[in-house]
Amino acid sequence: MPQEMRASPPGAGPRPAFHAQRFRSVLYQALLAGAVALALWRLVGNAVDNLVARQIASGFEFLGREAGFEIGETTFLSYNAGDTYLRAVIVGLLNTFRISVLAIIFSTALGLLIGLTRLSRNWLLGKLAAAYVETLRNVPLVVQLFFWYAVITESLPSPAEALVPLPGVFLSNRGLALPFPAAGAPFTLERPALSGFNFAGGAVLSPEFAALLLGLTLYTAAFIAEVVRAGILSVERGQIEAARSLGLSTRQVMRFIVLPQALRVIVPPLGSQYLNCVKNSSLAVAIGYPDLVSVANTTINQTGQAIEGIAIIMLAYLSISLVISALVNGYNRRYALRGTPR
Repeated sequence: MPQEMRASPPGAGPRPAFHAQRFRSVLYQALLAGAVALALWRLVGNAVDNLVARQIASGFEFLGREAGFEIGETTFLSYNAGDTYLRAVIVGLLNTFRISVLAIIFSTALGLLIGLTRLSRNWLLGKLAAAYVETLRNVPLVVQLFFWYAVITESLPSPAEALVPLPGVFLSNRGLALPFPAAGAPFTLERPALSGFNFAGGAVLSPEFAALLLGLTLYTAAFIAEVVRAGILSVERGQIEAARSLGLSTRQVMRFIVLPQALRVIVPPLGSQYLNCVKNSSLAVAIGYPDLVSVANTTINQTGQAIEGIAIIMLAYLSISLVISALVNGYNRRYALRGTPR
């Protein structure tokens, strides 16, 4: 039968160029994006007008000027008051990176231990782990930081009467002094020695750094412990019983059967806890540790360019968070079990 003579299905009409529902969805999204862009444009415009009216400088040219303030603790990068604001911000960022990485490592190890302890058949160990989790999770982190800082600065002796837990290691209210490799070759350890009211030589961890690291580690570990416990409980009980019936020990069951399957549940929320740990490190300003927020606040107070300073803080934390998210998501995609949603 010729094509023009073919009967059309009843009620059939010309098909639209695109589906109406899809068109409405795209239209709504475009309108929303336009409204957000308009709001941002108005906000930026008002901010610029107000800065001009108050004769306040704008832009990031101030980063090339001399900072004029000292930073009590530096990491991987030397700094003095004659350096630029840009170098000061970089030093603060490195301090934030150092405390965040160490807190993530230690809290992961401690959280795994506490999470496994909560599942222990020993009644006392299980209750102690539960008490740790419930106590640390329900006390604000800033309060814990104040507590640990007070413990370190008020309870420990002065440098002249410092505790010596190991040869060459000194613990006092000025921090922890320990041997550190000296610059140059051959490899030698530079040992700290009492000089005046503090120790000189080696490496000295300040009370602020120690309190921040201790507080972040203990606080984040409490949340990680619950993540670990939930992941382990998600493994079917029958698999554990089958493994034990084959003669595997409790450690072997946990290592070869439980943990590989529990990781698919543990990793996504674990990444969220890592992000929280990085963002919580901004509370360092409360106890005087010179992190990015502290250095940026000093910069804002001296230059008066609050918008630029806050933008630097936001961009830095956003960059660190995106890197951590990418690493965690990459690990999750690579090791997720086949047939499970990713």
